[in-house]
Amino acid sequence: MEKRLTRTEMLFSLGFLFMLVIAVGAFFYGVKIGSEQTEAKLVENTKHLSGNNPGIATAYQQQDLVSFYHTVFLPYREFQTSWFETIHKLTSQQLTDVSSALKELSSVAEQKYDEAEHASVPKSSPLLETAQLQLLKSLRMFSETAQRAAVSAKDMNTADLMKALEKDAYYTQGVKFAVAGQQSYYESMLKWSSSVNPNIPNHYDASAVLTIEQWKPLPLTVKNKLMADQLNARKELSPFYPQDLSSRVDQFIYSGQANNMKMKSVDAIVDLLISTEAVRSGDFSQSKAELYAKELLPQLPFFFPETE
Repeated sequence: MEKRLTRTEMLFSLGFLFMLVIAVGAFFYGVKIGSEQTEAKLVENTKHLSGNNPGIATAYQQQDLVSFYHTVFLPYREFQTSWFETIHKLTSQQLTDVSSALKELSSVAEQKYDEAEHASVPKSSPLLETAQLQLLKSLRMFSETAQRAAVSAKDMNTADLMKALEKDAYYTQGVKFAVAGQQSYYESMLKWSSSVNPNIPNHYDASAVLTIEQWKPLPLTVKNKLMADQLNARKELSPFYPQDLSSRVDQFIYSGQANNMKMKSVDAIVDLLISTEAVRSGDFSQSKAELYAKELLPQLPFFFPETE
């Protein structure tokens, strides 16, 4: 026969269960509080590693610049190299099938677009987000330009085709987005350098006329950003990098050529160098050891080639 619990036994059991629930709840609450206190202590102890402004420390980190280079900027530059090579062959009459070559160029642009589109860019670095969007737009515009030129190539000679291509609205928009994307990337490098060295400004806009005396003492990341500004203002699509232009400007000044020609502004020097095609890709690497041995630069391949 089943034995029923007495009232006293029932109350004792319920009381025991109640105390057990409270004990378990208190244990987990204590763990939660302890974790929060430990986390708060760790944050406090590591504040010095991030500087006074946590927002700046988490934005434009070197690994973000390096990742952007490999996943977005490099694919774009690879297309740009193909573009210049194809246009050179076109103007020098080296293409046996112009239409097919231009269609291939359009395919390369689409391929590089797909690569850059899937790159992950941190939202904490909005300039990199902007640069990615601009370079993607550029690739799409160049793809359309090459496709349209491939159709026109069947009925036009080389000279007329080049004139039509350079006036094509898709081409001008492609150049516009390309140099704007490059400018945003170089401004990101400036912000990185400022986070590493507080003596470097995180933003710098040149005055209406940038004099040689104003230019000389500027850190290299500022100079490179200003040269990206110059190329953007001119809508100048070039095979060289902004740092190549920076180095040629410095060489022109330190060699005494600017003084001999009585030049006072950097803008005038840039005009002369570009108009005479005096800048080449690789100029920076050749003068780096002599002019920029102590300059702060992010660890990007075009600043530190493997041959060094």
